[in-house]
Amino acid sequence: MNLTGRKILGIAAALAMLSLPGCISVRIKRPIKNAVAKTKQPPKMATREELAARVAKINEQIRSFQATLNMTPSTGSVYKGEITEYRDIRGYILFRDPQTIRIIGQYPVVRSTAFDMDSDGKVFKIWFPAKNLFVIGENAAPTTSSNKLENWRPQAFLDSMLLRPVDVNAQEKATLLDLTDEDHSFYFLLIQRNDEKGNIVPLRSIWFDRVDLQIVRQVVYSPDANIVSDTRYSNWTDFSGVSFPKTIDINRPTDGYGVVLDVVKIEMNVPLTDQQFALQQPAGSKLQVIGSPEGVPAQPASAPTRSQKMGQK
Repeated sequence: MNLTGRKILGIAAALAMLSLPGCISVRIKRPIKNAVAKTKQPPKMATREELAARVAKINEQIRSFQATLNMTPSTGSVYKGEITEYRDIRGYILFRDPQTIRIIGQYPVVRSTAFDMDSDGKVFKIWFPAKNLFVIGENAAPTTSSNKLENWRPQAFLDSMLLRPVDVNAQEKATLLDLTDEDHSFYFLLIQRNDEKGNIVPLRSIWFDRVDLQIVRQVVYSPDANIVSDTRYSNWTDFSGVSFPKTIDINRPTDGYGVVLDVVKIEMNVPLTDQQFALQQPAGSKLQVIGSPEGVPAQPASAPTRSQKMGQK
């Protein structure tokens, strides 16, 4: 056999080996475990504009509400490796657009008030009856208590319970990202803006399940891109024509606390009066002022009367 013949025979033998299973390559079938694969349906498709419009519609539908909830507060975070939960706290929330909110929490069993707090969007107030302590501060005031649950702020609930749309007037821009792989099937809108130096600053991201394009998560970022709030949403339900999640799982990893809200009852777009949001400092309580909120007195409330003192004994 000449040289040309040997070359032809070698090529033929190599091609024959390629056709044998397992000789040259191994085929491995990787299981796909994401939620879309389990439905046996293709993932839902959407554009950035369609998802942004979905968020805007949910926001526009909610002008006010009053809700009864079961609350499960927790302290700690995944960053610290430990989370402790406190169960069976009954909560009541009143909200009126744009940022007026009042939240009351009651202890288990006895249902006495654990805390009562409100905010007009600029100044918050919290009343802790067990400590006879009334706290007033700016909405953005830092946390001050070693007891993490005393560091709750109404803004934390507003950031999580409401979905703010892209605000083009504030120079916000949204980028659509696709996180679909073997284990995940999400779209998310990353909402950003440029700061005064021209740097791109992340503000929040809103996540959509590609099974049904339902919103399942919202992450709020600090200017240095740390996570301020990480909220999960589930069991979206129609309440008088308004879609709202029945379970809201709020995590504040930097602050070291969180709370799960399970809606028992909610009434949407009901009329609420100013009086329902008028939380006043009880007479004789200790006053703590955080920051320099406008219009806040620098002195405690008036001393309790004789009958009030007798009632405290």
